[in-house]
Amino acid sequence: MKALVTRLDSFGDVLLAGPAVRAVAARADTVTMLVGPRGAPAARLLPDVDDILVWDAPWVGLDPAPVGRGEVELLIDTIDADTALILTSFHQSPLPTALVLRLAGVGHIAADSEDYPGSLLDVRHHRAPHAHEAEAALDLAEAAGFPRVDDGRLRVLPPPAATGTTGPGPYVVLHPGASVPARAWSRERGAEAVRELAGAGHRVVVTGGPDERDLTAYVAGEHALDLGGRTGAEELAGVLAGADAVVTGNTGPAHLAAAVGTPVVSLFAPVVPAERWRPYGVPYVLLGDQLAPCAGTRARTCPVPGHPCLESVTGHDVAAAVEKLMGET
Repeated sequence: MKALVTRLDSFGDVLLAGPAVRAVAARADTVTMLVGPRGAPAARLLPDVDDILVWDAPWVGLDPAPVGRGEVELLIDTIDADTALILTSFHQSPLPTALVLRLAGVGHIAADSEDYPGSLLDVRHHRAPHAHEAEAALDLAEAAGFPRVDDGRLRVLPPPAATGTTGPGPYVVLHPGASVPARAWSRERGAEAVRELAGAGHRVVVTGGPDERDLTAYVAGEHALDLGGRTGAEELAGVLAGADAVVTGNTGPAHLAAAVGTPVVSLFAPVVPAERWRPYGVPYVLLGDQLAPCAGTRARTCPVPGHPCLESVTGHDVAAAVEKLMGET
């Protein structure tokens, strides 16, 4: 049986699909993942994935691609699967993807759907109202005939050792960036946290993508090692795996830290529910006002002046949360 698992969203979303992928792989001969460009680096980290198809779907993402008949037809001609699992967030419809898969000849398709699917789905599942994204994916897989086969935690392939990048000795990682501004702590608060952590005796490593070098340099200052723009997905996994704790917002590195088993201090803006997106399967401390006026808005830019849900969190709060996690682990 050839299985296809689709998750067309971001890096962190694909990591959260990992436990469901393993469940599918236990009963399928091969597993192909259909992912978007932002999720492809995460798909390459997942165990039990035999092949990866990358497609920029026009109904997904912050800057969706235009609809192109040729691109859709090429994808339809490329897909080769007997059964498919369509993983989506709670607010997304799986039906556009289901239509493409049905046209590609996939015979058995399962998805969570509140919309009537007609003949597009063979298994129309309803997700539990407050389920974490990783749990929701596992529940759907089980409904489709792929029961969980392990503890269900996030996992990635063993990352490379990071000592050559971070230097010897224990350290704490601070990842100040986020995929959208509403989920990001200010650079001033990040720099304050670095000073507090360094003052408490921690060696601090600041990480970020190639487009975040200015941010990481500011946050790191003279008190931390700045790795901004110096780590791809695999290297970042190694850096996070070697850390005593990771401080970051609700963004991909939080889920990557969980996948390598590192505790997380989560600077969580409540624009999406923490119950669905918090760090999964590892010790964590959730910081941020979860009852702020922005709660549940899915806003990309904070709608409340001053960004109070996260700016109310101080560097001292972060340092205390790190100490708490290290004491527990």
